[in-house]
Amino acid sequence: MLACAIQMSSLTPLVLDDVNGAHWDDAADVVVVGLGAAGVTAAIESRERGADVLVLDRFEGGGATAISGGVYYAGGGTHIQEAAGVQDTVDNMYRYLSMEVQDAVSEETLRDFCERSPANLKWLTDRGVPFLPNLCPVKTSYPTNEYHLYFSGNELFPPYNERATPAQRGHRPDGGAFPGARITDPLRETALARGVRIQLQTRVSRLVVDLEGRVVGVEAQELSSSLWRGLHRILHRSETAIAKVAPRLALKLRRGCDAIEREHSVSRRIRSRNGLVLSAGGFVFNREMVAEHIPEYLPGLPLGTHGDDGFGIRLGQSVGGKVDQMHRASAWRFLYPPNAFAQGVLINGNGERFANEFWYGAKIGEAMVEQNHGVATLIIDENLKKLAHDQSKPGKLQWFQRAAALMNLYLNCKKADDVDELAQMLGVPRDTLQKTLDDYSRSARGELRDPFEKANESIHPMPEGPYYAIDCSLGSKRHLCAVMTLGGLAVDEKTGQVLSEDGGVVPGLYAAGRNAVGICSRQYVSGLSIADCVYSGLRAARALTP
Repeated sequence: MLACAIQMSSLTPLVLDDVNGAHWDDAADVVVVGLGAAGVTAAIESRERGADVLVLDRFEGGGATAISGGVYYAGGGTHIQEAAGVQDTVDNMYRYLSMEVQDAVSEETLRDFCERSPANLKWLTDRGVPFLPNLCPVKTSYPTNEYHLYFSGNELFPPYNERATPAQRGHRPDGGAFPGARITDPLRETALARGVRIQLQTRVSRLVVDLEGRVVGVEAQELSSSLWRGLHRILHRSETAIAKVAPRLALKLRRGCDAIEREHSVSRRIRSRNGLVLSAGGFVFNREMVAEHIPEYLPGLPLGTHGDDGFGIRLGQSVGGKVDQMHRASAWRFLYPPNAFAQGVLINGNGERFANEFWYGAKIGEAMVEQNHGVATLIIDENLKKLAHDQSKPGKLQWFQRAAALMNLYLNCKKADDVDELAQMLGVPRDTLQKTLDDYSRSARGELRDPFEKANESIHPMPEGPYYAIDCSLGSKRHLCAVMTLGGLAVDEKTGQVLSEDGGVVPGLYAAGRNAVGICSRQYVSGLSIADCVYSGLRAARALTP
């Protein structure tokens, strides 16, 4: 698209014929672009290995991790699993994840990820991240505040549980409903204590290369005025706070931040002696890039921060970096809690079921978008509606889960007295819908094997109305469906160095987190992205500072 072409042309790298003789405003052994989970991990590890490290962040750091639920996917016998009495092995974790990760990375890399998982979690706790071994007793999309270890993927369901013994691997730090900052804040404090230099409100505008094409630094635009830094900070915090509930207003605030950066920044040139790590997030907030690579996901709600605008990816491309998996995204269509919703029937635009309603939200979202054009409707009956209301009482769910449940029960719920009226209301073939409901009831009675391997006790027969239809489509205005991008720069899986379009590598350039293709770039389960951020951040740091 034209907009992307214009943006790419502005990213032409600066080529220096004399790197040592050129003017530099600052220098470090390792320069990290982005202070999210991947960036701060790379910075700490590099510094602990003796490097002088400088981190540049466009905003205040934290990235998408800081505003997330903070779930970290770890297994193979972590010290938290052991304290909770959970039995798990590296091989068991590998067997499960191989079904989720598929071809995103090599088998060797996935096994390495699993083998390093216990040590990587310990790396975090040793640096102040407060994981706890409080085991959640029920299957849920996200536990209430008293629980910190739970099934965060599809571990309990066929065919996954036929290949690997289910084990709780979703590690959530202590700290309320959205404790993502309980990961990034302690790590930032650790980084500062170790001597990492952090420069905030500084936007990298282009890379600097030598005559051989090696990345040797960056040009960055720094907000130096305290007045404009303060206003920029206020706009960014406000935009982040309202992005999920008022996206149009949030867009205006983002444009305000952009204008301040354009008009009130000073240019600085910073050298990276050993190499540079790009860790500036995905591209879901760059709607031109979304339209180009994953247009079917455009109706979804962007999940992340203003920094997830694809700029880090495009910086890598500007020096010949190769991208991969750009067609992959994750749409989170969770049906539960309350669990009563997942006992209902989820249908597509033809009146047919297409998923196990208890599947992890990203698996349902994938089927909804890629097989059913983003269309989905949940059907429940009077009994399930009453049960859902009871399960949504105060204290039984997180506040945001309760709000969503009540929204769906009373503002996103249309009633039909019988199948004829329901089919007409939804615009689906009446006979197909009737067969879907009949087969579902037969499965509940054990007369028919459920095609999606849903347990009989989780199937609620609905032989007669009244029925209630809840719009679960990707573009639903009342039941929002969050979307995050999974593709990025292709990297050497042993080092994190960015691969080049010509078949080699880009000298001096590394990528981590959602700037890079990684463990979760094919499919997502809760905690896999943050775990990959730590894994890939450590990998890049160790390659840069052997």
